[in-house]
Amino acid sequence: MSVRAECLGRSIHVRRKLGEFSVATAEHLKALLRSHTSGDDDLFRSVALQIAAYEATKGNDRLAAELRDLVGRAKRGQQPTGSPRAVPITRPVGELAGLITASYPSLRLADMVLSESVKSRIEEIILQHRQCDLLRSHGLSPKRKILLVGPPGCGKTMTASVLAGECKLPLLFIQLHSLITKYMGETAAKLNVIFGAMAETKGVYLFDEFDAIGSDRGANNDVGEIRRVLNSFLQFLERDDSESIIVAATNFVGMLDGALFRRFDDVIAYELPDKILARRLIENRLSTFDLNIVSWAEIGLAASGLSHAEVARACDDAARGAVLTNETAISNDGLSKALKNRSGMRPIRRLKKSSKK
Repeated sequence: MSVRAECLGRSIHVRRKLGEFSVATAEHLKALLRSHTSGDDDLFRSVALQIAAYEATKGNDRLAAELRDLVGRAKRGQQPTGSPRAVPITRPVGELAGLITASYPSLRLADMVLSESVKSRIEEIILQHRQCDLLRSHGLSPKRKILLVGPPGCGKTMTASVLAGECKLPLLFIQLHSLITKYMGETAAKLNVIFGAMAETKGVYLFDEFDAIGSDRGANNDVGEIRRVLNSFLQFLERDDSESIIVAATNFVGMLDGALFRRFDDVIAYELPDKILARRLIENRLSTFDLNIVSWAEIGLAASGLSHAEVARACDDAARGAVLTNETAISNDGLSKALKNRSGMRPIRRLKKSSKK
């Protein structure tokens, strides 16, 4: 039995012996199941610790200790998410060595908190691939070449995992540090290998930090080899007629060459969450806690300017504080402080970048 299953089963068994599930525990168990099916190990451990804290407040110290021990064992034995299945790449292993890492994500669109406009665009792509035979019977094909743009931490990389999970395809992550070399012509040759793999192995191929190869060819600091790399990529992308989904993601849309945009079937722009989206994200992330004393107006101001990922990490910080003090409710001060702390980390990042120049 896995540690996850043991942790969940132990909690259910004890609550049955006590004769009932409380509302709080029922929410905890639902959150455990959601985190398990989405492969979110951090959230799974966080909810398990919340259950342990809840049981401690009810006087079930032995169960609380056992659950904390199980969480510790789960963390020590954690395996990479979505990695146990082999991807059937038909190309010789040597050709792709270091160029691609592969996994089978279990994420679903319901696991993401997105604006309605972005969500509907992703839903459209998923539907088209699920109904690809119907489209092809009418001489049409689903959208396959997708460009994702927007600030870091807003869900671009996660979207590629969701597309793979929803379409039941492997996610193949392109290792740019291995792709781009200083030797003339070598990067283009590696691109040829990758696009060959797309034709032979259907999957979601992710080019993250795409501006590294898609930057404007007219930029003053451009070099000849980068121009050749981009020209090669444009040619490969134009000729590609595989069934794979190609996803390019960048934080710097302004750096991209204009010729790229017409080669993609869709361009989806991500933005920082507004107050409404931030609240949805917080309620989703802290669904097992009581949020009745939270002042959403104040929390909305504290979350302003933060990305989805930063808000999620602030929620985890607030949850840890509540668990360690055996609280079942998130305090307004605790959540506001966690969000402000995350916001305060931004000047530190800018200082580090400037010191490297």
